[in-house]
Amino acid sequence: MPFSGFDFIIPVLVVLVLLLLFAGIKTVPQGFNFTVERFGRYTKTLTPGLNLIVPFIDRVGAKMNMMEQVLDVPTQEVITRDNAIVAVDGVAFYQVLTAAEAAYQVSGLENAILNLTMTNIRSVMGSMDLDELLSNRDAINEKLLRIVDDAASPWGIKMTRVEIKDINPPANLVESMARQMMAERNKRAQILEAEGLKQAEILEAEGRKEAAFRDAEARERAAEAEARATQVVSEAIAAGDVQAVNYFVAQKYTEALATIGSSSNNKIVLMPFEASSLIGSLGGIGSIAREVFGEGGTPQAQSNRVSSARPPRTGPAQE
Repeated sequence: MPFSGFDFIIPVLVVLVLLLLFAGIKTVPQGFNFTVERFGRYTKTLTPGLNLIVPFIDRVGAKMNMMEQVLDVPTQEVITRDNAIVAVDGVAFYQVLTAAEAAYQVSGLENAILNLTMTNIRSVMGSMDLDELLSNRDAINEKLLRIVDDAASPWGIKMTRVEIKDINPPANLVESMARQMMAERNKRAQILEAEGLKQAEILEAEGRKEAAFRDAEARERAAEAEARATQVVSEAIAAGDVQAVNYFVAQKYTEALATIGSSSNNKIVLMPFEASSLIGSLGGIGSIAREVFGEGGTPQAQSNRVSSARPPRTGPAQE
């Protein structure tokens, strides 16, 4: 069976259609965006999924990763404001937001971000003292993120985080810092010890003050009691009660004899009173007891008995 020219055209057309389909259909994976260029000029951006372009006229330009990416910042030396040299390294996280800007606004996106971050690390950390550098790492990270993000925003990217990983001062500087820390701790310990001694002395003084106040109060109470007792005796004497006088005198004599008797030395004491006076006073005490318990006579009779006693002559007494 002879073949006509039409029989050859049909397969050729089918092949051309297939080629056009393969050239015009583009599949973009998730997390990526493709830029489309027509005769070298950007026209549109292909999003994840199935996309169609004009075959042999449009072509895929840049394939941009839209996921968040990490960029390691190498170690570099930074001179602080107080002329300390420290080695610093870090890490930066960024995400492409606009594929066209990231592809056509900067050449070598990662290299640009890396150099921008390193430059700003030297600028920010070089304006701080070493102590601030070691104690304010969060503030440094926040400042770096704000500066780098503002500078990289025309490139269609978003800096999500800039972190300082390590700050390594020289060995001699670390040793000096250790000595400084030890001196500061010793200083705080001495201050705390001094504060403790001060508080102890204050409490002790307050205790002495309280004890003195209580002693004075006790002496005042004793004086008031003595005054009251004297007043009662005086009132009794004024009322003609001789027994109260005998009781008061006998009490004082007894206390004086007890004081003399408690001495450890054997001595001769010249008594400034008569022994019979003490006996008479003791007799007065007995009369008071008999009157209280109902064993004696009338108070007038007891008073006559006490007044009838005759004291002997004053002489020396030996203990």
